[in-house]
Amino acid sequence: MTEPVALLERAVSYTRGALQSAGDDPSAPTPCSEWNLGRLLEHMSDALDAFIEASAGVVDIHPRAGCGGDAAGPVGARVEALRCKACDLLGAWSAAGTRNVRLADADLDPGLLLRAGALEIAVHGHDVAATGPPGPALPEPLARDLLPTARLLVTPGDRGVRFGPQLRPATSAPSAVLLGFLGRTQ
Repeated sequence: MTEPVALLERAVSYTRGALQSAGDDPSAPTPCSEWNLGRLLEHMSDALDAFIEASAGVVDIHPRAGCGGDAAGPVGARVEALRCKACDLLGAWSAAGTRNVRLADADLDPGLLLRAGALEIAVHGHDVAATGPPGPALPEPLARDLLPTARLLVTPGDRGVRFGPQLRPATSAPSAVLLGFLGRTQ
């Protein structure tokens, strides 16, 4: 199995490139039918803040300051801020120890948390890239390495709440299987 920080680095690398394909319209639809581009960028910013915070060993479950400010700017500025935060995330976790991360009353395994972060970052990178001109495809080796995490973390109870129904992909390519499992198409 891929080492978690290395997997996170690959997801961040892909997503930093995919962000360059973002459309200019914050109201543009994304592969997540409930979210437009502006809302997705805001969510990504908040998630990156939480993953950076987790590198210190604890995640505050209260809304993060600054997340709303990201929603007001033009898409290009918001994308650039995300690209910078992604680099900060890698730096934080490269320097972090291997202790568990405290979230409310739970202790989270940092390896699983990093795998979940890599999954979220890569899939949302795909979603952002779908709003503009064709961008880089989700790399097959990355998708293959993220699929076990998706299968572990996404349960039937998540369908209709955080994920759409599982879709049957047109091919057996790992990216098609991963995206289909998460209710998306390529």
